[in-house]
Amino acid sequence: MAAPCGSVEAIGEPFTGVRGVLLKRDAPLQIPEKVRRNAALLGEPGHIWLAGLPQYIAELERRWTIKVGQPVGRGSEAFVAKAHAGGGLDVILKIVIPGIDPMRQELRILRAAHGVGYVRLICRDEVSNAMLLERLGPQLHEFHLPEDQQIEIMCGTLREAWRPPPKGPSLPTGADKAVELSRAIESHWVSFGRPCLERTIELALSYAERRRRAFDPARSVLVHGDAHEWNTLMAPGSATGFKFVDPDGVFAERAFDLAIPMREWGNVMPEGDVVRRGRHRCNLSAKFAGVRHQPIWEWGLIQCVWNGLLLHRIGLDEPASVSLAIADVWSAAGDSVAR
Repeated sequence: MAAPCGSVEAIGEPFTGVRGVLLKRDAPLQIPEKVRRNAALLGEPGHIWLAGLPQYIAELERRWTIKVGQPVGRGSEAFVAKAHAGGGLDVILKIVIPGIDPMRQELRILRAAHGVGYVRLICRDEVSNAMLLERLGPQLHEFHLPEDQQIEIMCGTLREAWRPPPKGPSLPTGADKAVELSRAIESHWVSFGRPCLERTIELALSYAERRRRAFDPARSVLVHGDAHEWNTLMAPGSATGFKFVDPDGVFAERAFDLAIPMREWGNVMPEGDVVRRGRHRCNLSAKFAGVRHQPIWEWGLIQCVWNGLLLHRIGLDEPASVSLAIADVWSAAGDSVAR
C-alpha cells in the first residue's frame, strides 16, 4: 500500500532516514519546456504553481527525506524527476500541474493496481497531487523494436492492466469521452483555421456518436486512456517486462486503449501506403488483445484528429500536421479500411 504524505515506505520494507534534513541540490532545477507550456495554459494558477515549484520540492525533500535530481524528459502535464531515498532506493517524484487531474484519478488507479500493470505507488500527497513512484527502466520507444513487437508488448501489458474500476467516485465513461472529444474536435477545428478536411471532421464526429451509443458498462473496464510507447516503461520481473505510467483512467471498452497507438506517427509523414499501415496497426491490436477491429479503427480516427488539433494548440505544428494528414487519408477510405 502507498503511504500517505509524511511517511515514506520503500517497496516491501519500511523506509528509515534522518528527517528534517535539507538535501543540497547539485544544480539549479530545470523545468521542462512542455511542463512550462501546459502550466502557462492555465493562466495565473499555472504561473503561481511554476513559481512555487522549487520551494515545494525542497519541502518534499525534507518531509520524505529524498534528494530530487533533474527532471526526466517524458514529463508534460507534471513535473517528473528522478530522486534518491534511503537505503539506496531509486524512485521517481511526480507533481501534477494543478487542474490537470482535479479528481486525483491517477492516484486512485495506482493505489488500486498495487503495481500490477502499472508503476507502483510508494508514497503520496493528495492535497498537492504529488507522488513518489518506483523507478522503472527506459520507455518502450527507446528500444526501437519492430512495430509488430511494440504493439504486442503494449497489448500484453494492457491485458494485465485492465481491471474493474476502483471504488469511489465514478470515472469518466467511454460515452463521456466520446462527447468530450467530439466537442473538442468541433471547436478546435474552427479556431485553428480548419487544418484538415471537413469530410474528416464529419467522419470523426460520426464515429464518436457511434462509440457513444455503443458504451456498455457490462463490457467496459478501467482503461489506461493514454497507453502509447512513451508511457510503457521497462519493468523487469513483471509479466510482460513492462508497466504503464501516467494513467488517465476511463471506464470504457478496451478498444479505447488500443486506439491510442493508432495516432502516434511522429513528425514526418510515414512512407508507403498509410491506409495499409493504419489497417495493419488496427488488425495487430485486435489480434493481440482479442478485441474487434472496427471499434479500434473508429476510436483511432477520432484520436488522430483530436491529437492533431491538441498538438496545434500547444504549438507542436509538425506532428500535428502529420496526424491530421493521416486522418484525411483514412477518412477518404472510410469504413472500408477496417474490413
